[in-house]
Amino acid sequence: MRRIGILTGGGDCPGLNAVIRGVTEQAYANGVEVYGLYGGWKGAIEADGKLLTLDDVDGIQTIGGTILESSRTNVMKVENGPERVKETMEKLGLEGIVAVGGDDTLGVANKLRKMGMNMIGVPKTIDNDLSCTDYTFGFDTAANIVTEALDRLHTTAKSHARCIVVEIMGRHTGWIAIQAGLAGNAHITLIPEFPMSIDKICGIIEKRKEEGKRYHIIAVAEGFEIEGADEQDLGVDDFGNKLLLNKEIAKTLAEIIEKKTGVETRSVILGHLQRGGAPSAFDRVLGLRLGMKAGELAVNKQYGNMVALSSTEIVVADLDKAVTERKEVPLDLYECAQLLYKKYE
Repeated sequence: MRRIGILTGGGDCPGLNAVIRGVTEQAYANGVEVYGLYGGWKGAIEADGKLLTLDDVDGIQTIGGTILESSRTNVMKVENGPERVKETMEKLGLEGIVAVGGDDTLGVANKLRKMGMNMIGVPKTIDNDLSCTDYTFGFDTAANIVTEALDRLHTTAKSHARCIVVEIMGRHTGWIAIQAGLAGNAHITLIPEFPMSIDKICGIIEKRKEEGKRYHIIAVAEGFEIEGADEQDLGVDDFGNKLLLNKEIAKTLAEIIEKKTGVETRSVILGHLQRGGAPSAFDRVLGLRLGMKAGELAVNKQYGNMVALSSTEIVVADLDKAVTERKEVPLDLYECAQLLYKKYE
């Protein structure tokens, strides 16, 4: 009987289990076994995993996380990594591997593909920044979680007449921040694609104050950079230390905003809350559909491809292009958020 492997790599993401079920159901329906590798590429290197059964995957699309566990193991940084993956495939009788992950996990799959190993990619990232697909599963759930958080923070910010800066995941792109910022009525949304100066940010808050707006919510992607920060004097803290940008952008912004505007300001870092818990209905269905398509490709031996969402259809996409071109927030979407505070600029 033919057999394929499946692994989930990178950060956990709502909808992973839906993909695992989709692949497994499709494969077994067509006479192909599925071997689950534990811990992403780590399992592929160490031949660690188990043969999945239909009972193993029954109903798991409702559960967050991944039953196969995950890691950020980079095959290319492990001694003889590619050779060990090939040995695992031969030892376990794996005709190919379905790799479920973001640009790092799929980047490895793409390199192994070029070395002659059969790979199929399934795009996974809450950041939604993989090209060749309209949406990645996990993004909708994360955006909904952040939207709920913003809804809750509005009430406490309003009650205390404060400014609250909310840090949202997104190292390179601002998809979650822009989606949740629009849905959750953020008064300013800051994303990596479109830098903004601290003077402009504080100016908007000052003008809101002049209009009688007594509280402010700022949604900021973790990768946002303050425009011209290298040249600007951001002031000093209470101990006379110069304020510098750091990884905690929300904390840094909150300190600067309070110092420059006099508005009591707090920072909230949502962190891993954004990627945990059960997936939304959209992500459950998307994950299942992507998994079923990936299983179909494996059954038909159409390796070297990635599955993707195009409009409402699940299609075959170019794996190489998907991992080499980052999908950024377009100007027209950013302008929707910008329009909400443009009158204060």
